[in-house]
Amino acid sequence: MSSHTQRALIFMTVSAICFGIMAFAAKLASAELSGPQVAVVRFAFGLIPCLLIPRYRRLAFHFERFDLLAYRGFFGGMTVLLYFIAIAHINVGVATLLNYTSPIYSGIFSVLFIGERISAKVLIPLPIALAGVYFVVHAHSRPGDILGFGRWEMCAVAAAMCSGIAVTAIRAARRSENSWSVYMSFNLLGLLVCLPFSFPWRAPHPSELTPLALTAMFAVGAQLLMTFSLRWVDAMTVGVISQLAVIVSMALGATLLHETIAPMAAAGAMLTIGGVLGVVYVTTLKKRVVAVDEVAPES
Repeated sequence: MSSHTQRALIFMTVSAICFGIMAFAAKLASAELSGPQVAVVRFAFGLIPCLLIPRYRRLAFHFERFDLLAYRGFFGGMTVLLYFIAIAHINVGVATLLNYTSPIYSGIFSVLFIGERISAKVLIPLPIALAGVYFVVHAHSRPGDILGFGRWEMCAVAAAMCSGIAVTAIRAARRSENSWSVYMSFNLLGLLVCLPFSFPWRAPHPSELTPLALTAMFAVGAQLLMTFSLRWVDAMTVGVISQLAVIVSMALGATLLHETIAPMAAAGAMLTIGGVLGVVYVTTLKKRVVAVDEVAPES
């Protein structure tokens, strides 16, 4: 293994951990602030590297397929909006787990919209992942929920679906667009998508500034680490490592927020993660090295 690959694997591992911490920080920040307002701050902070560093700014504004970048940015923004709304209302671990089922939907959408082929073997891990999701949400179900799914769980599922669409757009654009134009479109259009839902704007209390800043910093740090690893890490490896975010967010929620992880939820989480990894494996088995955006959920 080359030193570049070893460093990229370390970056990807740290990135996944940062995404898990980001979800936890967003949970803390949304105790009083709305999910959309937290998302706006996250995206605004994400624009800083492209605005302040000339080299990255030049790359960010160099693109060929504006339409595909627009799809990626809009649906990526919707992903974060719905994800942060879900985080504000349900266990952060559950919201993260549901959001990180996005590879399932990106595989489906890539078949429907850009003509990619997926092996029939995907029918083996897919039901496992879906069964795991059912066990997780059923363990936290409330009166009036449908099959364990309430409105906030559905927000997290919708976030994963939007991420699947965004990822599909990037699969179509990967031959013409650079990583920084993709990054810029995600943050700029994401900011515009979330901004209307953030009003009435509530000025953060000084005690809320720390979790708000941590949300933004860990999100941007995680994305930049992924960007720097693109050349050396393949899609299957990224799909595996990215699931660390689910484990980290669940662990932090359970230990620091005293969120309950029932035995059924724990078993369901393991099934879901295993099923998602199976889907990633089957859908990337015969593909060359691809960008991380194609397998990792939006955050």
